[in-house]
Order: sequence, then C-alpha cells, then structure tokens
Amino acid sequence: MLPMPPDAAPHAAANLLCIGFDGPTLPPATAELIAGGVGVVILFARNAETPAQIAKLTHAIREAADHPVIVCVDQEGGKVQRFEGGFTAVPAARELADGGEAAVRVAGRTQADELRAVGVNFNLAPVLDVDTNPDNPVIGPRSLSSDPAIVAKLGVAWIDAMQREGVAACAKHFPGHGDTTVDSHEDLPRITHDRARLDAVELVPFRAAVAAGVASVMTAHVVAESIDADRPATLSPAVVDGMLRRELGYDGVVISDDLEMKAISERMDVGDAAVQAVAAGVDLVLCCHDLDRQRAVIAALADAIERGVVSGDRVASAHRRLARLAASYASAT
Repeated sequence: MLPMPPDAAPHAAANLLCIGFDGPTLPPATAELIAGGVGVVILFARNAETPAQIAKLTHAIREAADHPVIVCVDQEGGKVQRFEGGFTAVPAARELADGGEAAVRVAGRTQADELRAVGVNFNLAPVLDVDTNPDNPVIGPRSLSSDPAIVAKLGVAWIDAMQREGVAACAKHFPGHGDTTVDSHEDLPRITHDRARLDAVELVPFRAAVAAGVASVMTAHVVAESIDADRPATLSPAVVDGMLRRELGYDGVVISDDLEMKAISERMDVGDAAVQAVAAGVDLVLCCHDLDRQRAVIAALADAIERGVVSGDRVASAHRRLARLAASYASAT
C-alpha cells in the first residue's frame, strides 16, 4: 500500500490516540483534538464529580466529533476506582476473588451498568497479572491471585460479565507485570524469566482472555528479556505482533499503557515512542495528561504515516479494529 496522502495523515494519526484532560468540563483544545480524529477519550477522578456531571461530560465529548467516540476509564475497584460518589465501591481484585466467580460476575455487571449509564463504554479492567512477587509495588491487591489458573478463570468471568452488559473490557498488562519489583510509572521493569516460565504463569490468563473474546489487551512497559531484551513490550514487534498476534491469535484492539509513564517518557520522546508502538502492532496509544505531548504524538504519527515508516496496511488494520470496537460498544451507551 502506498504512503497516505499528507492531508489525510493527521486525522488517521489522531484516530490512533487516546487522550485525557484536566477538569470536569471539556476544554476547547481537547475538543479540537477530538474533532480532528481522536476516537478514544479517557476519564480520571480529576474529571468526575457526580454521575449526572459525568454523563453531561461524556455527551459533550461525543458532540465534539462527527465520528464515533469511545470513552474509557480505569474502574478496577479498590484503590483504582476513578469514579466514587454515586458509584458502587467494588473491592480490590484480591478481596473480590475471595467471593469466587459469582462475586466477580456481580462486580463486573455492576461496573458495566453504572459506567454505561453515564456514557462510558470501555473499562480498562481487569488486571490479569499474576501476583507472584510480594515486593511488587504496583500490582499486589490489583491481581486476582498468585495462581495463574485462578486469575484466568476469574478474569474471564469479569470480562464476560462486563461485555455482556455492553462495556468493553481490557486484559492488562501484557505479557505480565506481576513479578516485578519496579513500578513502570517510575522506571522500566525487567522480567528475566525464560519462555517456559512465561507460558506456565504469566501468559495463562491472557491466553484465556483471548479465547474468551476480550475486547482489548493493554501492553506493559516491561522488558520481557526472553522475548525481546532490548525494548519494552509496548514497543516490541516480537511481543505485540509476534507473541500476542501470531502466537496467541489475538485480533482485537491492542492498546498501550500511558506513554507518559516514566518507563517510557524518561527514555525517549513520547512521539517517537508512539511511532514505535504502532509499528510494533499497537492499535491505540495512550497519552493521558499533557496537551502538548498529545499534539506531538499526533504530529509524529502523521509524519511517520506520510513517509511510510508506519505502513498504510498497519494503519488500516488498527483503524479496522478500532472501528469494530466502536461499532460493538460505542452505540451501547
């Protein structure tokens, strides 16, 4: 496929980006990015006051575009619950798992019903990392278990419960962030296990989620040394295209963790990271905070698309998957 014409590249690039913003109302500059092609917006606690206000905000987000817009949130439960007032306080995954599959399904249905009611149709949950390291500073109780079979079983139940209620789920953080002693928000973790160990532990829940039809998979800013010793999973063709796409057979939306996390942003320009991630097979890159960085990501991706550094086929496949996600869930709110 020939490189994309310059006039089409910025819109095509913007469609590959998920953005966030500050405050309970939609800033004009963010609305401009959405009008320019951004198809996914993420909300945080900083955006939320009441259910009625969130519903008004998601309506404004969609009104800013002439294309379908997906609105997402990290509503895992426990300490990672962005919407609180007026929403059910779901326990952290480890506590929830004590109630077994029935409790997990109730939580998933509840989350989905409450999110859909305020115009959010994509929940970046559940965490499918296997909690095998007691010194892990970022996963811990966010994980369902230290047993991969339990994480797989309960994770699939959670995914199924949400998606049956019209909210897309996200299996994270591929290929596993459970056995690290470094928080990727602060630095770049490395996993030194051989491939046999990854197959026996870390990959078990993700294989189950893929088989269950999870709508999306989020990559980790973690170096899995036995797969690619040089690049974080988010930027690695061996991990994303090789392992997740070709080996596990996943054809849903692959999204990155936030490129503004220090594991990435303190090592390279965020625009360059976005180009590498999309080239590696990521369909949607997250840039959740800084407006200038969001604009820089769009510019870097547009330039890479124009020059054929990111191929037209790669962009088309990402757009196809994102359009399918929107068709399945954006109309459910």
